[in-house]
Amino acid sequence: MQQYEVTQVKDLQQMDLTHLQEESREEGFRFLDRLEADYHNGTNTFDGIGEALFAVVSKEGKVLAVGGINIDPFSDDQTIGRIRRFYVSTKHRRSGIGKLLLDTLKSHASCHFKLLVLNSSSQAEKFYQTCGFTKTEQFTRVTHILNL
Repeated sequence: MQQYEVTQVKDLQQMDLTHLQEESREEGFRFLDRLEADYHNGTNTFDGIGEALFAVVSKEGKVLAVGGINIDPFSDDQTIGRIRRFYVSTKHRRSGIGKLLLDTLKSHASCHFKLLVLNSSSQAEKFYQTCGFTKTEQFTRVTHILNL
């Protein structure tokens, strides 16, 4: 029996990411703080064509993972999507939640983009490669790509 579900986030202001933000800061990451700030000030609300923000939420309503897709802001090519603000709670890593979220993002992206790119830390590199991404130096601010 699944203890969580993947949901598309329609209003980030209705979600509590505090625990994920604190956890990610402890790991040295600030991108969830940027996710919240950019969403609140309207810089990035994941509402462009093909863009979306998803979360994995427990039955109790706790956010276990979050990640989104944008049109790649570092390219002029509207057929390139970028995985952004992808984070899985440390307690839920290696449980399949990250793969479930990434598969959801890939499925959504396949209807809108020809290529997915991302910029990963070395810690997550193996995860993305296991999920079908290839390491590259072909694009600016991109470590991995996936042809859709």
